[in-house]
Amino acid sequence: MKQAALLSRALRFSSFSSFSSFSPLSPVSAACLVLAALTALPALAQQNEAQAREARARGAKGDEAPTLPAVTVQARQVREKVQELPFTVNVLDEAQLEERRLTSLEDVLRGTPGVEVNSWGGVENANVRIRGVGSLYQGSSDDNSVIVNIDGAPVSVGNVGPGTLDVEQVEVLKGPQGTLFGRNSTAGAINIRTRKPQLGRWEGSARGEAGSSRQHLAEGVLNAPLGQQAAARLALRHSGQDYWYRNTLTGRPVSRPRDEALRASLLWQPQAATEVLLRASHHESGRYQNALRLRHGTGRYSDQELTSAHPLDGNFTRTGLYTLQVQHDFSGAQLTSVTSHERNKGFNINMTGREMMRLYMGVDMDMPQVLGYKGDSWNQDLRLSSRLGSRVFWVAGANALRRDSRNLDGRSFSVDADALYGETTWPVGASGLSLTAGLRHTRERKHYQSTQSTPAGVASGSVRERYTTGRAGLGWALSPQTRVYLTWARGHKSGGFSGSDFSDGAGDGSYYRPGRVDSVEAGLKHESADGRLRLDAALFHNRIKDDRMAAFNPATRLTRMVNVDTRSQGLEAQAHWRLGAGLTASGGLTWLRARIASGDVTTPIGVVRNGYRLPDVPRLSALLGLQWQRQLTAFWGLRSPALNARLTLRHVGRRAANVENSFDLGSYRKLDLRVGVSSGAVEVYLWADNLLNARYDLYGYYMGGGLQGGMSARGRSAGVGAVYFF
Repeated sequence: MKQAALLSRALRFSSFSSFSSFSPLSPVSAACLVLAALTALPALAQQNEAQAREARARGAKGDEAPTLPAVTVQARQVREKVQELPFTVNVLDEAQLEERRLTSLEDVLRGTPGVEVNSWGGVENANVRIRGVGSLYQGSSDDNSVIVNIDGAPVSVGNVGPGTLDVEQVEVLKGPQGTLFGRNSTAGAINIRTRKPQLGRWEGSARGEAGSSRQHLAEGVLNAPLGQQAAARLALRHSGQDYWYRNTLTGRPVSRPRDEALRASLLWQPQAATEVLLRASHHESGRYQNALRLRHGTGRYSDQELTSAHPLDGNFTRTGLYTLQVQHDFSGAQLTSVTSHERNKGFNINMTGREMMRLYMGVDMDMPQVLGYKGDSWNQDLRLSSRLGSRVFWVAGANALRRDSRNLDGRSFSVDADALYGETTWPVGASGLSLTAGLRHTRERKHYQSTQSTPAGVASGSVRERYTTGRAGLGWALSPQTRVYLTWARGHKSGGFSGSDFSDGAGDGSYYRPGRVDSVEAGLKHESADGRLRLDAALFHNRIKDDRMAAFNPATRLTRMVNVDTRSQGLEAQAHWRLGAGLTASGGLTWLRARIASGDVTTPIGVVRNGYRLPDVPRLSALLGLQWQRQLTAFWGLRSPALNARLTLRHVGRRAANVENSFDLGSYRKLDLRVGVSSGAVEVYLWADNLLNARYDLYGYYMGGGLQGGMSARGRSAGVGAVYFF
């Protein structure tokens, strides 16, 4: 059997080490950290008052700030005010990430209206769609529609690594972003900006959390000056949990996943106009699996019935990202060079339990799926741009990419790409009108080789592509507070070779065609004169030619990629409103209609008909948040205590589970709460996730013959945390 061959090959794949040496911080240790902070709270509250006031200004004393803070982004590689952009951007700052407990990129994306994530139980294979645009199923690790940029370095969604560790801001850019971000950004892009070292300042923080199901987190950040022209910053995080589903043969959780992450940064500023910034990050996770559990028609899931008590102990994923950024400011321009190197490696045994195999194949045994990979990539970006506040926005640059990857089953892939790009927004006289135009021309070369033993021999393939993407738009400032815009964008998604370990034709170099997206967006951005209300709204329409879908064959348990056309259109709105008395309301919603627009396509498990709904895309998704911040009367010896409470409600509507529309995943509402009290340099908080205990579907999969699989989310959980700023 193919699985047996892969298991045998895995034993010889010596470069993939076991995760058994992973030594986590125990929940007891995390709890002790929190209890120690609680015990020391009155004493610590007297220390470092000046630094604490500055730290807390990012969060707990919002009643002293009656207006919303100004928001600047780097959505076009240059700092700009978010209100001036000709497309929609969802922005999450450091305080929001912390208070909503968004510790991973998957958490951020699931909490953004209009963004859908099918992670198959593991983020390394996450398939992300924005406004219904994105692969129906991924054909390979290179088949992405959403690119992630971490401090200017492009990475795939599955290789984000430290996630939101010591992050200053996350920007979710909606609509094709191929002009400036290049390949694999047909649906949008995600900009992650980490905090850089601060010159001349000793500062940092320490955080601990402990909660139900052995959830625990320990995190530390330190900023240290190195003379007058240099500084260093180090951030560390460890977290862990029990899986929320059990092995029925042992009565215990199937696994206890763990994560460790670090980021080190070094800043050198030889003169005021020049800075050199070196960053290195590492992330290691273990004991996860891309799980397929038995789903019943009511939406209830069975636990897994596994023969081994610890089948996932050897599973691991490692990611390293190294970035060198050199920037120099001229009187009217800014020159930036970003060089990045990414390395990733992983080995996973994903278990299908006996309860599923009895129904699926008629055998009383569990089934492992063995997956392994390693990859290496280099990226160089050089650009010249305008500076913040310039009357005319412009940027021009060149980019080069080299990526190599190898799978456990004997297949290797390589990508070489280079591009020239530029974009400008030009004001037209004093009328308030502005024109936006951008172009990017890319050359790509892809090569594929397979040395699988079945079928015998070596298969290979190569392909070359040249394509041009761009954006054009018209903006109009109706008043100093209100702008409207109309933007058209063209996106391109490269063709390629199937990279799935269980794809039909994986050894014969099967090629799927490139895709194209044409998107139109009309929007309005308004900020009230008193700075208390910010409102954005947009209408959009997307036409996708030759998107990808995976046709699953239950008889062979393999998939083959098929190209289909799709359409999506809808409206979005988001608002932030400082109500007064310490209350701030925020929210957003997306109404979306996304359909198949090709002729009928027959697959082994059904027919994909013209007009069918796109999988995982709800008609309505919405987010509502309410924050209350106020000063409290002194108690327990605390000086100037402050309350910071945040309630967040997310609604996701009913959506199709697969492209054949075989069954639906139900709608759900997820309610989260965080209540904290800060005094001086310390904050102690209680948190509760999924207060309504919604056991919603993370994804669904149709196996044929009425058999459904998938994964449910974690139910209600709660805990306590503490953070100390110094």
